[in-house]
Amino acid sequence: MGLSLPGSALAQGASAELKPCRVPGIKTEVQCGVLQRALDPAQPSSVKIDIHYVVVPALARRKLPDPVFVLAGGPGQSAISVAPMVVQQMSRLGNRRDLVFVDQRGTGKSAPLMCAEDRTGSLAQQIDPQRRDALLRQCLAELQKLPYGDLRFFTTTLAMQDIDAVRQALGVAQVNLVGASYGTRAALEYMRQFPQAVRRSVIDGVAPPDMVLPTSASADNQAVLEALLAACERDSTCQRSYPNLRADWATVLRRLPQDTVVPHPLTGEPQSVRITREVVLGAVRGPLYSPSMAAALPYAVQQAERGRFEALLGLSTMLGGRGPNRLAEGMHLSVVCAEDQPRPGAPPLALGADFGQTFADLYQQACAYWPRGEVPPAFYIVPSSKAPVLVLSGGLDPVTPPRHGARVAQALGAKARHVVVPNAGHGVMNLACMRDALFRFVDAPDDAAASAVDVSCASNIPRPSAFLPVRPASQGTP
Repeated sequence: MGLSLPGSALAQGASAELKPCRVPGIKTEVQCGVLQRALDPAQPSSVKIDIHYVVVPALARRKLPDPVFVLAGGPGQSAISVAPMVVQQMSRLGNRRDLVFVDQRGTGKSAPLMCAEDRTGSLAQQIDPQRRDALLRQCLAELQKLPYGDLRFFTTTLAMQDIDAVRQALGVAQVNLVGASYGTRAALEYMRQFPQAVRRSVIDGVAPPDMVLPTSASADNQAVLEALLAACERDSTCQRSYPNLRADWATVLRRLPQDTVVPHPLTGEPQSVRITREVVLGAVRGPLYSPSMAAALPYAVQQAERGRFEALLGLSTMLGGRGPNRLAEGMHLSVVCAEDQPRPGAPPLALGADFGQTFADLYQQACAYWPRGEVPPAFYIVPSSKAPVLVLSGGLDPVTPPRHGARVAQALGAKARHVVVPNAGHGVMNLACMRDALFRFVDAPDDAAASAVDVSCASNIPRPSAFLPVRPASQGTP
């Protein structure tokens, strides 16, 4: 028998079958549920998929009736996998509100579309684009053999219908949405389809539906890299340690491709590898997401100019897709190929001088053969919101910078408020002052109080100083 939550706001009139369960990383017992949904909603009698979700019950006895639904990023991230981290960050919200984590279709345990991890090849093989494409084609063939292997039915629009079905099963009239990165696109689509079910929304690092990833990120990657170079030139300590940083970066790119021997970032085994432009740009792009990691790029670039790529390749693995950060690659491509490829008649997007079409070309190659679902034209239009929306942006975000948040906030209307944290990167909710703002926004008793939440702390967060290696005094600068 399923077990509902005694005394919980979610249990009132709920039809969900919730069972006590444990999620690794969460100390307390939680509730797990499974909802069966049609793979193709237009064919209710067709193949069924199971949508898995977790409810973290509020701690207080007097619980509030509107839970927080957390929408994961990616696309391709499992919401349940990131639940332990989010529960800690939102502990104040979780005192009086249940936190709900739904594995979006194609992720986690909900009809997962995972590609096998490439752990057998050498470093040179792992970065070989032809081998990568062959493995991706192999993955597609394996995914299409699954009972739910029609990959046209994993769009954001259909996924948000699943999310609302979970809300209805829980017997909840309204929810508070919290989404970061791709989770912001999911939140916007939920708000479009089910506006009456939304009480408040927080979207952090806005990826609008018409964004055209990853092409649009080229100019944004370039802008944040340029800001890093300029910041080093303005800072006397950084300038003293890395006096030729801009020239070093240009030299690294000019010499590519370059054959070298480097230790494998994970095993330490020396391996011969050809360092290409794609490899270097990818290694730089990852750390730019986080200013604290980007602070090590001046040192890594300087070392690369001297022929030593260990630091740069090491940085590229620190945001790797293992554990809770690992993406369901099949779902990721099903979403991006359906929703983000340039649409006919759209004006060309500006490209970064260094980044150019590098990453866009990789996606266009994969999307040429990846199945694409249908996307309704209304998906690309952000409607005005009757519910308050807190729109958050990091001023140093290389993929969802403030320009996207600004235009989405304008489209959402008077109930939307755009807050920029100038020295933050991709995602700002993990910053202490913004966690407090998020709590006070959701917890505010009325819309006016929510809109008036003090976020002045955002402007006081400093940019991390450039990394300086510890060396004996006799060695001087690096």
